[in-house]
Amino acid sequence: MNEITTVGLDLAKHVFQVHGVDASGAPVVRKRLRRSEVLAFFARLPRCLIGLEACATAHYWARELQAAGHEVRLMPAQYVKAYVKRNKNDAADAEAICEAVRRPTMRFVLVRQRTALVNALRAHLAEFGVIAPLGLRNVARLIAVVRDESDARLPALARQVLRVLAEQVEQLAAAVAALEQQLMAWHKSNPVSQRLASIPGIGPIIATALAATVVEASGFRSGREFAAWLGLVPRQHSTGGKARLGGISKRGNRYLRRLLINGASANLLRSKATNADPWVIGLRRRRPSLVVAVAMANKTARIAWAVMHRQENYQRMAAAA
Repeated sequence: MNEITTVGLDLAKHVFQVHGVDASGAPVVRKRLRRSEVLAFFARLPRCLIGLEACATAHYWARELQAAGHEVRLMPAQYVKAYVKRNKNDAADAEAICEAVRRPTMRFVLVRQRTALVNALRAHLAEFGVIAPLGLRNVARLIAVVRDESDARLPALARQVLRVLAEQVEQLAAAVAALEQQLMAWHKSNPVSQRLASIPGIGPIIATALAATVVEASGFRSGREFAAWLGLVPRQHSTGGKARLGGISKRGNRYLRRLLINGASANLLRSKATNADPWVIGLRRRRPSLVVAVAMANKTARIAWAVMHRQENYQRMAAAA
């Protein structure tokens, strides 16, 4: 039997489902375990990567599996859902978890935990009149206040409690920074991701997400089909030969769709070349800003398909004189 390198573990109260693959991604083990069998099963495995959905008891099992020498990553359930290939059941969920945890662009719970801790730190300090501007870059000011023993605005007991929060924020920030370095290293080593990053509105995060998710662009017949797969085309409710188009269908990979819309919004906000595009100027005269951003995301998705399909960098067309 090939050595297991990655495991998806679907958690429950009494019956757990395991899906393990080797380094090539081929399935090695699919197994149901009783609660009393879980730790013994993983104690027999060599060190591997284990993916869990962030849910009740997930942190307990993460600690236990880490104590057994494994690397454990928690993921939001909504990001795992996109990898379910068939009807929902325990085996399909475990396979989806195993697939999702191997993606270099998967967002793990670290970012969400950091946000929650920062918000808690801000809220507690605000009760003592200590505030700072929005943004993670300004959290260091709050931590400096917590550690400044001479600052009389904080009682000693409150300072002691808030120091624990501050240390947790710094630990999570270091962990997130390490993951971001790994992500950038993967981006720089992947030619598909590098080509995608040449498109306006697509940076390393979107580029790596697309490159990791869309393995074969030839699986789509056209850029429009790819945009439809992402849920960026109008929803139809046509009858009697009369076409009725509504808002976007919002089907497919919600994470990629949201990234593309956010990237399009940033592109419209900051890029002079994009704002000088006659197509964008005309669209802005007729439609609200969010509709323009979604239309731009649709266009970006089609360009991304063409870049992946043709294996060429994006080249902006010269404006007509």
